[in-house]
Amino acid sequence: MTERKNQAGNNFDQWLDSYAARAETLSVSEVRALFAVVSRPEVVSLAGGMPEVSALPHDLLTKSFNSMMQKRGNYALQYGSGQGDPILRDQIRELMALEGISSSIEDLVITTGSQHGLDLLSGLFLDEHDVVLAEAPSYVGALGIFKHYQAHVEHVYTDNDGISPEALEESIQRMQEQGRRIKFLYLVPNYGNPSGVTLSAERRPRVLEICRRHHILVIEDNPYGLLYFDQKPPNALRSMQEDGVIYLGSFSKIFAPGFRVGYVLAPPAIRDKMVLANESAILCPSSFSQMLISEYLATADWKKQIDTFRGVYAAKRDAALEGMAEYLPTLETTRPDGGFYLWVTLPEGIDSKAMLPLAVKELVAYTPGTAFFGDGTGQRHLRISYCYPSPDNIKVGIKRLANVINLQTELLETFSAKEH
Repeated sequence: MTERKNQAGNNFDQWLDSYAARAETLSVSEVRALFAVVSRPEVVSLAGGMPEVSALPHDLLTKSFNSMMQKRGNYALQYGSGQGDPILRDQIRELMALEGISSSIEDLVITTGSQHGLDLLSGLFLDEHDVVLAEAPSYVGALGIFKHYQAHVEHVYTDNDGISPEALEESIQRMQEQGRRIKFLYLVPNYGNPSGVTLSAERRPRVLEICRRHHILVIEDNPYGLLYFDQKPPNALRSMQEDGVIYLGSFSKIFAPGFRVGYVLAPPAIRDKMVLANESAILCPSSFSQMLISEYLATADWKKQIDTFRGVYAAKRDAALEGMAEYLPTLETTRPDGGFYLWVTLPEGIDSKAMLPLAVKELVAYTPGTAFFGDGTGQRHLRISYCYPSPDNIKVGIKRLANVINLQTELLETFSAKEH
């Protein structure tokens, strides 16, 4: 149907009164809104969390593709199971075992990326006004899903050791006193997005005990756990407790995001509902993507390739920290031991969202901290993604960012002096 425009020239939606109430929650994420800007070659993008896919040798993909088509080509081009390819699910068990997880292939569900898995779970569990507990800050993609299902996100204080058990207990009690229904705790425990922090080994059993005592489900989202730099993170929460933890994994960071293959490990009753929800939403995940990844895991030295990724991202992390030390030495920033991100605290009075257009004029982009809080706070913070640019460009980008921040600081100081 032809789209109509109103007199002001804006798109006019004649179906506005027909949408479901939850459609009003849909909005462009602050990360996705930057894509048009950061695609310009002159802009150094410290914004998007895009993996360094060029570090994956293309001959590995070619060999895997040719082998897969010879062995399973007809199956790869056909519909498949709503639960996912059993061969790949068995291989995922080996992958999860690296983080201490023991599981059956029957409890695994393949999804179209882990974001899809989180959406399926949210659709199963969240009613309007239900409460999701989450780190402060928390992953922007998850917040968008929770908002779409009209849930309330209650952020829990998080420091350099991850989510605080004491703050978690306090938040649960406060929500319960208000008569709110808490459906689950959502965590990215390893090298979190956007903070880069890791939930400490000491806190992990305490967080699980609190949630078990209050009968709160834990969703453990772990796309970065194998991308450590020096020392492995503590074992997964799912390895410590099976019944109350749902584990989300992905091939986007350790292989390539274009295949859109993730997986969910869930207790049997939840797994059964997830398979039904998966079939209702998409019939089945892509057989082609699953079988190509399966062939890659069967024939390539994928552990060595993950080591290569670790080295690539460690060098980029070091470049980002060196750039911060050289150009913005007074700012507080996290020091991640893996993953893709730095979380930066700005001087008092500087709004990262308001400053972004000025940064783009200086040919550098970042993600404002407001993207990572359900209530729109976080103005004094920003996320630096060091995963995509080269180490040299990371430093160039941080130098440009420093020019903008220092100018804003000088303006604030001048304004403050005049006030007095």
